[in-house]
Amino acid sequence: MLANKTALVTGSTSGIGLGIAKALARQGANIVLNGFGDAEGPKAEITALGAKVAYHGADMSKPAEIEDMMAFAAAQFGQVDILVNNAGIQHVARVEDFPVERWDAIIAINLTSAFHATRLALPAMRAANWGRIINVASVHGLVGSAEKSAYVAAKHGVIGLTKVTALENATSGVTCNAICPGWVLTPLVQKQVDAKAGALGISNEDAKKVLLGEKEPSMQFTTPEELGELAVFFCSPAGNNVRGVAWNMDGGWVAQ
Repeated sequence: MLANKTALVTGSTSGIGLGIAKALARQGANIVLNGFGDAEGPKAEITALGAKVAYHGADMSKPAEIEDMMAFAAAQFGQVDILVNNAGIQHVARVEDFPVERWDAIIAINLTSAFHATRLALPAMRAANWGRIINVASVHGLVGSAEKSAYVAAKHGVIGLTKVTALENATSGVTCNAICPGWVLTPLVQKQVDAKAGALGISNEDAKKVLLGEKEPSMQFTTPEELGELAVFFCSPAGNNVRGVAWNMDGGWVAQ
């Protein structure tokens, strides 16, 4: 379905980003990975799916590095047809205790990077009259949680950016939508599970149940594979007129 298309997925060396990259690769897309840590393992996983893959280690808090990454992707594969803005970091603290530098970093990586990648991808997408911008927001783009001020603010901002980008391109073949996961057992969430287990003196499995029980009625984690299939749907002909949505995959979190 996506043969000869190129997908750039930020923050894709693990977790949600890698799950989405693999789902798009299975549909025949060329993949540009980005992220910290080991890139060779994820590259091998994509190659094993029969897709062409490249990697760029841009620090998503630095606009110049984002510009270099977008130019690199175009040089490798012609242009970016599918942009998945997924890079994200987290820090938990009350507003009055929130370290200013952590606030700035979260806003830069979780929100501002999506703006920079989007503005750089749009001209080629508009020229081709086809493009998909998929912003990985969060259930925290729709509702708040205590002690996550920067993350919640950034993710609400991502949904606002999604709506405006969709509206500005509404008469073209370029769509923009947001995916809003609930709990996904990524390395980021595993840290929260570990912290809860330590704080409550309970097993890791019991800590998972406590975490899910607080917010997610289904009592199960959403998987990167499920999120990847939603991204594939947005890229399919069935997604042609899906524009500006914030689509939650959250086990009923927001339905409460």
